[in-house]
Amino acid sequence: MVVLPTLIASEATTKNQLPDIDTIMFQMSCGIANGTSSRQNLIHGLSPKLREASTSSVGTVRNDADQQKFEALGKNAHALILDVTDTQAIAPAVAGIEKTIGAIDVLVNNAGYGHEGILEESSIDDLRRQFEVNVFGAVAMIQAVLPFMRKRRAGHILNITSMGGIITLPGLSYYHGSKFALEGISESLGKEVKDLGIKVTAIEPGGFRTDWAGRSMVRAERSIGDYDAIIEPIRKRRLEMSGRQVGDPKKAAQAMLKVALSDDPPAHLLLGSDAARLVEEKMKSLQAEFDAWKSITLSTDVA
Repeated sequence: MVVLPTLIASEATTKNQLPDIDTIMFQMSCGIANGTSSRQNLIHGLSPKLREASTSSVGTVRNDADQQKFEALGKNAHALILDVTDTQAIAPAVAGIEKTIGAIDVLVNNAGYGHEGILEESSIDDLRRQFEVNVFGAVAMIQAVLPFMRKRRAGHILNITSMGGIITLPGLSYYHGSKFALEGISESLGKEVKDLGIKVTAIEPGGFRTDWAGRSMVRAERSIGDYDAIIEPIRKRRLEMSGRQVGDPKKAAQAMLKVALSDDPPAHLLLGSDAARLVEEKMKSLQAEFDAWKSITLSTDVA
């Protein structure tokens, strides 16, 4: 008996046929897994595995058109119209799935988008929206499934964060803030539920060939010339590299499958050679800075 984190489209499905999906819940012989996903993303690669396992899937979408697209993916695909930012609606929806379809064994939180913009040029409303989707929606999903997982003393929560929850780049302060938040939440949550039979893994992808840097990204308007030299080259390169990143979404989905099936999954999993390289550089830089200032650090204890 296994539970597979997955994507929702067959290999024959083209990008423009894919619905915009916020959540995926899928059932196998041992239960259901649930995940939030943003458009063409990292979990658009395991549908063959779902078909092999005769898996029933429930996707939450935002409109009738996407509901029809999702349900057209196969007889075992069922769509529910739900906005993950409507946090009050999430718990009843999850309870309904548990009651009518079965136990949720794996939650894959993947809803999110990138906000690109200089902090001084980005509004507070932009920041709220970034956290509503990337953090609050994920937490609401976790809170909704935890009572059922606790009762069964079993479950696995995979939060798709980012290498951007560990490293930073200029022009992505709001995005990094949301991913750092989800990283901290994931790690702390894992310690809270470990003795209850529930596992938590933060999945930290690098650059993958999704639409994260394309139509899914929100870009703040430029207004302050002082920042031109730092943001314009980065924005130009990000646009040029969209769809040409080193990461393969199907391979990422397979990696998440291995984690979901593991009896001893990691608390953190980097995906992609760029993520491995950049995070390693960040760790070395942090350690060097800590070492350089260690005497000051140790000087603050009570004598």
